[in-house]
Amino acid sequence: MQRTFLQPDDVRDLVTDQFGGGRRPIALDRLTGGSKKGVYRLRLDDHSTAILYVWSAGENYWPPSLTVPDDPFTDASGAELFAVSHAALVAAGVGTPQVLALVRGSRYFDADVALVEDAGVDTLEAVMERDPGAAVGPLSALGDGLRRLHTTVGAEYGKLAAVARGEASQRRRVEDVIVDRALGQLRGAAAHDGRIAEAHDRIAGHVRHLRGAVAERRAYGLIHGELGPDHVLVSPAGEPLIIDIEGLAYFDVEWEHAWLQLRFGDAYPMLRPVDLDPHRLRLYRYAQVLSLIEGPLRIADTDFPERQWMLDLAERNIAKALAAV
Repeated sequence: MQRTFLQPDDVRDLVTDQFGGGRRPIALDRLTGGSKKGVYRLRLDDHSTAILYVWSAGENYWPPSLTVPDDPFTDASGAELFAVSHAALVAAGVGTPQVLALVRGSRYFDADVALVEDAGVDTLEAVMERDPGAAVGPLSALGDGLRRLHTTVGAEYGKLAAVARGEASQRRRVEDVIVDRALGQLRGAAAHDGRIAEAHDRIAGHVRHLRGAVAERRAYGLIHGELGPDHVLVSPAGEPLIIDIEGLAYFDVEWEHAWLQLRFGDAYPMLRPVDLDPHRLRLYRYAQVLSLIEGPLRIADTDFPERQWMLDLAERNIAKALAAV
């Protein structure tokens, strides 16, 4: 599809309505990294800035895929999920940029939009790479926040909005949701890569073997869903602020920690995690490896601008998936 992105004139009425007639937009910079929503830095003529989120089809690069009906991480995007997730983070005492305005069904450009605090350009990932010593404080504070989040317990699993509406699924165990999700992603990956296709049955057998070691448990913590150091901004005061929050859900905290271990690497112990079930961790780690093959290969077939990065990510995880079998 031919994509057109927002320009300063497109947000003039939004700026007038939200900030008053005395301020006008002078620049609108589309930030890299967004694949489901548009993320822009809005610059105003008084030198102030804000971040603009836009949820529209034209900003979403992901093509459709087969999904598991009760997978809480499917289609984790949209203004409703953002609003509910933001409120939950604030209630749990977890840092996240302040919401300045949330406009549903916007008349400005036929999309839901949010204006949020501009917390700067420094991600925790960048700080960790540039100055590991400076990352110690934010990592420790992030660990404190995650423990508060992960010990916010629910009796049902699912997206926060679905839980609030009484629509959360309790039909089966979460590890079975993840197994179905992983096997579906395995089929999708096999359609793109001959090595995965050749190893399909061995990989599927390994997934089922890992599932067989997991004992039943029905208590769920609040998790981000795919939290990496690139999803944490570090404010000028050194406070970690979590972003890309639409995927917040009640689920096994091991799903979060499998992802944290992958993304934070050697720095992961600095988060001082809660007690975890090692069998769930092993299953979820491997399921995420399969997800990091299928998803990148699928989006690499679109006009996503960072195609080679996605292909490289898939290649690293293909090696991991095959090494296990």
